[in-house]
Amino acid sequence: MPAEKFDEQNIDKQAIRHLILKHRSGIERLQKLENYYEGRHQILSDIDRENKLVCNHAKDIADTASAYFIGNPVSYKAEADITRLTEALESAGSDEADGDNGLDLSIYGRAYEYIYAKEGETALQIKNLSPKNTFMVYDDSIEQNELFAVYYYAKVDSTDKANTVYVATIVTRNFKYIMDIQDIEGPQAFTEDAKPHFMDAVPIIEYHNNKLAIGDYELQIPLIDAYNALMSDRITDKEQFIDAILALYGALLSDEDDEKEGDGKGTEAARKRLNQEKLLELPADAKAEYLTRTFDEAGVEILKKAIEQDIHKFSHIPCMTDENFGGNVSGVAMEFKLLGMENITKIKTRCYKKGLRKRLRIFANFLGKKAVSIDVSGVSLVFTRAMPKNLLEISQYVANLWGKVSKKTLLSQVPFVYDPDEELKAVQQEEKENLQKQKEIFGNAPNTSPEIEGKDEEDGEA
Repeated sequence: MPAEKFDEQNIDKQAIRHLILKHRSGIERLQKLENYYEGRHQILSDIDRENKLVCNHAKDIADTASAYFIGNPVSYKAEADITRLTEALESAGSDEADGDNGLDLSIYGRAYEYIYAKEGETALQIKNLSPKNTFMVYDDSIEQNELFAVYYYAKVDSTDKANTVYVATIVTRNFKYIMDIQDIEGPQAFTEDAKPHFMDAVPIIEYHNNKLAIGDYELQIPLIDAYNALMSDRITDKEQFIDAILALYGALLSDEDDEKEGDGKGTEAARKRLNQEKLLELPADAKAEYLTRTFDEAGVEILKKAIEQDIHKFSHIPCMTDENFGGNVSGVAMEFKLLGMENITKIKTRCYKKGLRKRLRIFANFLGKKAVSIDVSGVSLVFTRAMPKNLLEISQYVANLWGKVSKKTLLSQVPFVYDPDEELKAVQQEEKENLQKQKEIFGNAPNTSPEIEGKDEEDGEA
């Protein structure tokens, strides 16, 4: 939207309506991605298919990718004291919001969060917003600066379904509006009051999964559909094999005496006796056999594995139940197996850091209103991958580098050391205590003179 056409104190409702309609034109894609995550796949709507199996690779890919990316909380490091900032982030629920954002990135390819202060409170809160109801509006400059963001939902009057009203929360750099926007052409009165939010920025943050905002399994949906169809047909073939038809040549299943006027009851009685006795008497020149449909089980299994491998190959999310991930593998081998997922996670991290920087600026601006000055430019964002660690291998290279690399750096490589500074202080304190014990054992500590000891004993006897 051209910046010169936007006035944050005089919102054009008709322009907002057109933006909402443009956003709703892409809802079908987002809803399809959500359906696949929740197990509502295309095969369920196939009325001509007898068996409809859903093998939910979409959920497996999204859960694995988001857990690997943001399963461990983001930590904030700085030379200056940022305790007030980290406490505010923790109180606002930043870890929970990061987890929800990470899952939305995997499903929809984008995520949104809203930073706000509750009514009557001065502490900030972070709320994850659905991409199906939220969008960001930028100007048309090369920098694409943020103008405002919109979070909306449709309010439908059951007595007047033709007139839809969108209840939209619009947040600009300085103000917040809650508007009722009618889905009609023509001007609409702007009567809503502006409420300042004191964030000094648009308090809704948009995150992208990658440059094109593509979900982690979005491009693999045709392969997922093919896998579902193959497994469903495989079950159908098995059922047809079990329900094979018994063919008799030169004989009848029942005696003619059992039939009365062709009512078929004799054949039904004979079939029941056959199921119970598992015995069939036939004349010498007669025979019986099952009519079965043959299928290549080995070929189906090869095709199944090929499709599954392509799903994981092109999504770059490995199958964690694969036999290649079992056993005691080295750290290098594990990293090589996870190379594809690590590469896409690095892209996620770069995109997510941009949004986190904005989050830190908003919190710093808000704390500045309380006379708490925090410089967020020196804050480092640390992402920790949620992957298994080979502790023996880590301990070996830490021991090999001890004395060549700083202790703080080496201690930060140990997975169960959460605060290297505190751990380093504890190590130094233990070294001092051990040195003191050695002095006492080897006589380096000051001793009491024997003359003084003897004198004290005489004084005691006296």
